[in-house]
Amino acid sequence: MNLRALTRGDAAVAGAAVLLFIASFLPYLSAEFCIAGRCTSDTQNAWKAALFPILPSAFLLGIVAAALILVHRLQGEASATRQVLGLRLDQWGTALAVANFWTALWALGGAGENVDHGFGAWLGLLAALVLAGAAAAGPLVPALQAPLLSDKPAAAAPAPQAFQGFPQGAGQPGQPGQYGYPQAGGQPGAAQAPFGAEPQPGGYGYPAAQGGHPQPQPVQDAHAAPAAPFQPFWFAVPAVRQLVGKDNPAGPPVGELVPGTWYLAVEQRGAALVAQLPDGSHGLLNDTSGIQRG
Repeated sequence: MNLRALTRGDAAVAGAAVLLFIASFLPYLSAEFCIAGRCTSDTQNAWKAALFPILPSAFLLGIVAAALILVHRLQGEASATRQVLGLRLDQWGTALAVANFWTALWALGGAGENVDHGFGAWLGLLAALVLAGAAAAGPLVPALQAPLLSDKPAAAAPAPQAFQGFPQGAGQPGQPGQYGYPQAGGQPGAAQAPFGAEPQPGGYGYPAAQGGHPQPQPVQDAHAAPAAPFQPFWFAVPAVRQLVGKDNPAGPPVGELVPGTWYLAVEQRGAALVAQLPDGSHGLLNDTSGIQRG
């Protein structure tokens, strides 16, 4: 369970659930009775048996919806393939949150004579509205997709360099014996004119004296430097990007990268990167355009 996987939308969902729980203990209905000229008032909250089924339909249903959404988020990459009756937990949570708001709205009607809805009823309706809005808009609004907890890595791994230079060898650039230094006859390896001097006839790359036309010279370099190994580096994305399974690129998304969080690239596959999520899981990022290196 990784709390860093939570987003601002998840925080709004959790806050709305807390408000629903608090509102259930506040006065839901207040009634005034007058008997023989003597008037008294009474208040009841949603936990009173006389108000059933207000409690399970207008309050507890929203708390269950928030719990499903948060459990789905905390499960990380594994939750993308877990379904209950054809729907993911967050999809069930969104549907229940909307149903909870609908019930809370209709429950405000028909209170009866001398009966008014109390502060708990209105606070519960407001919390249900926030819950339904955050659950439905969370996957769609970039501001709600931003991580709740984000921190820049303390030490970013060095980015791979496009050119690693010549391998270690005898001499400095331009000195005889340097790797790749031309020798007489157009072959590398032996002493020749100092670095920067005018090319001499017959030297490496110099046109052969056959009709005054340059002749291609074969490049014989049996000791070419190997490609630089990949070095992990931190990066951030400019917009929400989907991750697919690193072993199944054609499969469904297994996670997503959001702006404002640094992710570690642990492997490169062509133009794609294998990214590590904060919970330690991995996924393949095909769209690497515009990423920012740490």
